Amino acid sequence: MIREQGLTVADVGCAAWYGFPINSDSRNEPTGALYTNVSLDIPPGEKKMNSWSRRFAALTGTALLILCVSARAQDDKATAKPATPAVPEKSAEAAPPADSTTQGSITVGGQQIAYTAVAGTITVGSTDDQDAQLGPDGKPQPGSQLALNAPASAKDATPVARMFYVAYFKKDAKAEDRPITFFYNGGPGSSTVWLHMGSLGPKHVMTAGDTHLPAAPYSMVDNPNSLLDVSDLVFVDAPGTGFGQLLGKDPQKSFWGVDGDGNAYARFIQRFISKYGRWNSAKFIFGESYGTTRSAVLVNLLENKLNIDINGVILLSQIFNFTTDIDEPTANPGVDLPYELALPTFAATAWYHKKLPNQPAALEPFLKEVEEFAMGPYAHALALGTDVSDEEKRAMAEKLHEYTGLPVDYVLKANLRVSGPEFEKTLQDADDLTTGRLDTRFSGPNLDPLSQNAEYDPQSSAISSAYVALFNQYVRRDLKYGDGQTYQPELDTAEPQWNWVHGGNSIGINVSADLAEAMKTNPRLKVLVNGGYYDLATPFFAAQYEDKHLPIPQSLAKNISYAWYESGHMVYVRDECVKLLHDNVAAFIKNAESTQ
Repeated sequence: MIREQGLTVADVGCAAWYGFPINSDSRNEPTGALYTNVSLDIPPGEKKMNSWSRRFAALTGTALLILCVSARAQDDKATAKPATPAVPEKSAEAAPPADSTTQGSITVGGQQIAYTAVAGTITVGSTDDQDAQLGPDGKPQPGSQLALNAPASAKDATPVARMFYVAYFKKDAKAEDRPITFFYNGGPGSSTVWLHMGSLGPKHVMTAGDTHLPAAPYSMVDNPNSLLDVSDLVFVDAPGTGFGQLLGKDPQKSFWGVDGDGNAYARFIQRFISKYGRWNSAKFIFGESYGTTRSAVLVNLLENKLNIDINGVILLSQIFNFTTDIDEPTANPGVDLPYELALPTFAATAWYHKKLPNQPAALEPFLKEVEEFAMGPYAHALALGTDVSDEEKRAMAEKLHEYTGLPVDYVLKANLRVSGPEFEKTLQDADDLTTGRLDTRFSGPNLDPLSQNAEYDPQSSAISSAYVALFNQYVRRDLKYGDGQTYQPELDTAEPQWNWVHGGNSIGINVSADLAEAMKTNPRLKVLVNGGYYDLATPFFAAQYEDKHLPIPQSLAKNISYAWYESGHMVYVRDECVKLLHDNVAAFIKNAESTQ
């Protein structure tokens, strides 16, 4: 319509006089567009104008055109508004929720411990230079180069990670007299809900048994084995998990990788000890699963990049060298070490489920025998490859049947090499059961009876709901944090995007050298290695092999101690093992402090 095009009556007259097309709507029309009903077409039957008339008409048209232009100019002047200068959009992501501080108490070993709990976030930068220009609020400090170069939009800013944590501080304790321990799970892409709610925090999720828990309501109790009797505790979620957030431009590229993740944790610890005045406290780091990989990278960064010496490294369910991974050894043919290092866990699992042809009375002496076989006759047979004779191959298969319960013909068909998923699917296949991976004590119905590999982990399915439900209730009800937010226990998108390049090495991830360097540059650094006999995700014998092959002097080997448990990957899901874990870690911390 004419109104929609913003035309006045004068405009219509001018356009009509000269035959300009006037669109009937707001669209751009082609040359043959509709015209207004105002027309100078000669009506039918009229005579043509003579030359004088044409000259008169032309003069009249010119005059009218001048009047039209003048009228339009006056109309524009009357209706024009002052131009508003464009204001560029500034970076303004929402401020993080305020920290929440609550009080609690716990009894450990007959000692009542009053504590303060703080739930909140700390923001870290993606580079050292950027991080140094961030204020305590996680925003660029006023006047810094980072602030001066801030982009117009927050989504284009240099990436940062807002990392969620819960800290527990013993009341009325002097910082320099009180150790502090930083906990984190692995994944990669996992929050720390598992260690927080299962291991040595002030609360403990009850998961007795080796079967799927009943659905809610679940049971959470005060943890009589909390480590608060010897150390303050900080449970830290990985970047992008928990209540944390990744902000800025392409933040996943900066934080989802071996090196980016390790640097994020190093900056977090540096900022945490500044915020809470813990620079002169004894410091320990406690990682589980991929968290042990992170620990090797992290302790080296802290000591040799940030000049923050660590008193002790506590490893639970360790993996440093991913070429020994039993999950997918067929992807790396010619490397037989995964089969050798997983064999004791196969044997422990068969012993637990009573699948051995000759069941030994005790587990640990049996495992010592299997370990010697694995690194001796079995390793020799595998090293022969296609040169192994039929007789030796059958002898090996029969011995593997004796140690694992797997059928001789199955072992022969597997060429003496059975992967973790194949073992999990086959051990109890006659009972239509799949064996657990994280904890092989657990079993569950087969999803596909004809599959070659296990298709899920019965242990993870059995307990995950309880942990997630109880944490979500606890953090909101007791810690007073998280209302209106969603807690992300795990990020399924993290691992596929994970950058496994470490220190420029893209061939295969192995962080053993990182821990070795930290131990050599700080010869007082102590290491405690914990693992479960029934862990097939990170077999205990593989962890022992890695640590006994660290590139360190023989004199530093005494700084490493070991503790094995009759449990799985999360050794604390078995109630009897939580106390053992507490006692071993508490003794380690006290010893590491006293020998500094």
